[in-house]
Parts: sequence; structure tokens; C-alpha cells
Amino acid sequence: MTSTPSPAVPAGAVAAVVAAALAEDAPWGDVTSESLLPADARARAELRAREPGVLAGGAAAREAFAQAAALTGGSAAVHDLLPDGTRFAAGDVLARVEGTALAVLRAERVALNLLQHLSGVATLTARFVGEVAGTGARIADTRKTTPGLRALERAAVRAGGGRNHRWSLSDAVLVKDNHLAVLLAEGLDVTAALRAARERVPHTTVVEVEVDRLDQLDAVLAAGVDVVLLDNFALDDLAEGVRRARAAGALVEASGGVRLDTVRAIAATGVDVVSVGALTQNARTLDLGLDVEVLVGARTGTGS
Repeated sequence: MTSTPSPAVPAGAVAAVVAAALAEDAPWGDVTSESLLPADARARAELRAREPGVLAGGAAAREAFAQAAALTGGSAAVHDLLPDGTRFAAGDVLARVEGTALAVLRAERVALNLLQHLSGVATLTARFVGEVAGTGARIADTRKTTPGLRALERAAVRAGGGRNHRWSLSDAVLVKDNHLAVLLAEGLDVTAALRAARERVPHTTVVEVEVDRLDQLDAVLAAGVDVVLLDNFALDDLAEGVRRARAAGALVEASGGVRLDTVRAIAATGVDVVSVGALTQNARTLDLGLDVEVLVGARTGTGS
């Protein structure tokens, strides 16, 4: 197993996601466990990978067990949790959990759901990053995230070696095709409108403009934008767009239907960034399991 530094996730975002998920999963408690098991029964379990991948979501898993312990009045400690960004093989133990059975079983599904989804995002991201190795292009996510999970999904992208795009609509000027359509419908000059937008925002705010045809590019570059986003361009047109943007001093981002089998050719045109909505939209959940090893009454003095 190999690992990269664990990406930070805002603690408040993790706690809020986990609290909502636990409330959804057991709004009136865990009827099965509470009616079947002794309140002082203990469980020891291993989180094990059933297929290879890249780990992400460790903070959410740890939080799920901590909150479940508080909800049940018990305990649940996570040990030997591998860092986010760790590459693992099928059969590897990713963490160990020990505590009261009611707490461990209350958290199990929520912890696994988040780990499986976020590790899927990290794993897919790592595949895209591997495809463009040596080209100089960076792989970035988009705002096509699951509502409520953006902070966690974007940390998973970083765990897979990718980069994050603007966090929200508040973070940067990104003029899309629909913005341009409104300008043209109003009879406004695109270059003048972009220059005016630049004047209205702080000097530290990045201005990026999406174009989907080469004939739109010159008017955009004339406004002195920081980044041009070339959307769904054929490779030859993409290379020409890179040439023109470079001459104007702008960075170039490519997007639109990017796949694992096409991303290297896109990167080879010289773009700086390839943004891939599939990282968070199409990632497959990984097969991870939490297998209880010991489930005995604490009164016996075993299993602790």
C-alpha cells in the first residue's frame, strides 16, 4: 500500500453530513440491534477492501462511529485507519473498529456508504491523473457534485491526485454559454461586458470564460481574461485554441465529455487543465466491508 498526504476536510461539513445520514438511517433508533442484543455487548470489526482502489472518506467514517457512540451511550473507537490517498489491494485491512455493539452497528452502514462512495471518487480520479501523467495537464473536478456532499467529494478528488475547480458561484467569475447567450440577446458587446465585469470584482478574482467555437475566442481574449474554457472542442481546434490563448497570456482549460480513453489526447494538445464532471458524477462505489470478528457480552471480560 502507498499513500499521499491526507487532504483536509472541513470538520463542520463532515459532522453535518454524518449527523444527517445517521438520522436518516435510524430516525427512531436501531430496532433490530436494540431488541436483540445486550446493551453491554461489544463488537470488534475489520474494515476490509474487497477490490483495489484509493481510500477517501476516513474522517467521515471516524465521525460516524463517534456520533453513533454518543447516540447510543456507548463507545466506538477506530484504530489503524489508513490515510486518505492510500492505494490498497483487495483483501487489505483499512481500519479496525472496537466498541459497544449498538454503537458499531448503528454507524456501520453510514460509514460504509460514505467510504465506498468517496473512495470510488478518489479511485476514478487517480485513473484520470495516471492517464495524463507527463503531459503537464492537471485533472480538476467541477461543480457537478452531490448536493450536501461537495466538501467530502472534493476532498476525495484531492485524495486521488486531482485538483479542485472553483468551490461555488461565489468564488470566481466563470462566464458560461448561457451568460454569453444573454449578452448577445441583449445586443451587448462581449468584450466590453467582460471588461466591465473585471472592473466590478476584486483584483484577486479570477475571470474565466467558456467558449464552444473558435470564432468566439478572439472577442474573449481581447478582454484580457485569465482563463479560457474550451468546451467540447475537436482536438485540432483545441490545439489552435491553446495557441491563441497562449499568445494572449491566458491559461487554457478543456472540458466536455472527457473520458478515460480520450483524456490523454486532450491533455497532449497543451491545455493546462482538463475538468472532468465524471469524477463526482460517474464514480462507481467501491466494494468495502465491515466484518465483525468478536461479538460477546462485556460481562465475560472477553472481546475487549
